[in-house]
Amino acid sequence: MNQAALKDIVDEALALNESLYLIELSISVNNKVQVVVDGDNGVSLSETMRISRAINDNFDREVEDFSLEVSTPDIAHPLKVKRQYIKNLNRILKVKTEEEELEGTLVTADEDKIVLQWKAREPKPVGKGKVTVDKTATLEYTEIKEAKVKILF
Repeated sequence: MNQAALKDIVDEALALNESLYLIELSISVNNKVQVVVDGDNGVSLSETMRISRAINDNFDREVEDFSLEVSTPDIAHPLKVKRQYIKNLNRILKVKTEEEELEGTLVTADEDKIVLQWKAREPKPVGKGKVTVDKTATLEYTEIKEAKVKILF
């Protein structure tokens, strides 16, 4: 199966709804096509079906012999594209970098970086005991090894 042709068809289908964007597109060795899409306001079942139909209508299953899965990322998947960070503003993220792991509220996300804020308990500068301080970390996307949204119950 031609991955470039498949990507063009997926891009055309996504262009019909500007709030949708591609997260992942893969074709396995046994022709299993997996398309993962997300949206600024979520993705409805009818949208995933529309994308699936667009792919099916443009490829002959008898000739290509493929299986198809169009889905959305679940909560266990890390964030992969910048628009996902923007979608998750004001949510708690767990972020891994080369040096450390951070957990904080995503307060801003732009084209180059994100900013996390959290509260931490630290020893008082003078005397015994601890004090709560506000912490902030600015991370460029290139520094982030993995970022996941923390789900609170």
